Amino acid sequence: MTQSVTPQEALIYVMVTISAADASMSDAELLQIGDVVRTLPAFRDFNNDQILLVAQAAGKVLGGDEGLSRMLDVVADALPEKLHDTAYAMAVEIAASDLNVRQEELRFLQMLRDRLGLDKLTIAAIERSAQARFRTL
Repeated sequence: MTQSVTPQEALIYVMVTISAADASMSDAELLQIGDVVRTLPAFRDFNNDQILLVAQAAGKVLGGDEGLSRMLDVVADALPEKLHDTAYAMAVEIAASDLNVRQEELRFLQMLRDRLGLDKLTIAAIERSAQARFRTL
């Protein structure tokens, strides 16, 4: 049995999971999560004061038995299909925000896109877009 969460909470779970994937949540990643929640339309009706509580709940799921597998189940169950690419885009955004995507983050991205059934063209477009946005001089 999986924990029931709202689609907005599931999106935050995805961002927290990608940030924690390398066992280190950087300041850049945490700031980016806050920015995403404050600015994207998917969070229009979300109470921003709840970010920390949702992030802590995500940590409990990850820390439990079969944490990563359970997390993917919770997220997939909570998200309507139209938000699958949105979840992946948010994960890529957080991974790229500190300009250093680690192997553990790449592995979670692979698991997420497989669990959400995203096609290769969508994946490539999302990843290329993040590369362009986070490119430095």
